[in-house]
Amino acid sequence: MSLGKRILVIAGDYVEDYEIMVPYQALLAVGFQVDVVCPEKKSGDKIRTAIHDFEGDQTYSEKVGHNFDLNYDFDAVKISDYDGLYIPGGRAPEYLRLNSQVLEYVVEFFKLNKPVSAICHGIQILSAAAVKYPDLLKGKNCTAYPACTPEVSLAGGKFQDCGIEDAIVDGNLVTAKAWPAHPALVREFIKLLGVKITV
Repeated sequence: MSLGKRILVIAGDYVEDYEIMVPYQALLAVGFQVDVVCPEKKSGDKIRTAIHDFEGDQTYSEKVGHNFDLNYDFDAVKISDYDGLYIPGGRAPEYLRLNSQVLEYVVEFFKLNKPVSAICHGIQILSAAAVKYPDLLKGKNCTAYPACTPEVSLAGGKFQDCGIEDAIVDGNLVTAKAWPAHPALVREFIKLLGVKITV
């Protein structure tokens, strides 16, 4: 089954396990082609993941996750081939935002007004890209893991303190705080892609 939609996922080592595995499988299940890439890696290479959990501490805990097999080459990406961008969280966004090509890819999606989804610390990449393209988050309602609130504000976004299972949509952008929001985040991203699922 193919709906003719192609999604780019930008990830890296110690991406949050659920935040890459669950949306990747969900988007495949509805018939999208999903290309997962990582700077300096090629199709067939692996990235490590980490599992972040909420166990009553002042911040999340971290455990070793699964390895994830990349299925596309980072350097082969052409944004014109894609209908949407998904950015998972975890620790990977912290260093991926230092990669100028990652930021160029993100800016191009926004300039073309293509749907973009970011969860948890994925907003760090969007906030960094706003340095190159100030309108990227300017005035947009969005959310992320609460520790990212200052970055959202500095990038001109309006941080929304929504529920842990909620997603925030503003224009072409849908965001969520963490993996408990997957049902809402994936549902809203699919809507932005112009696909309606009926039962």
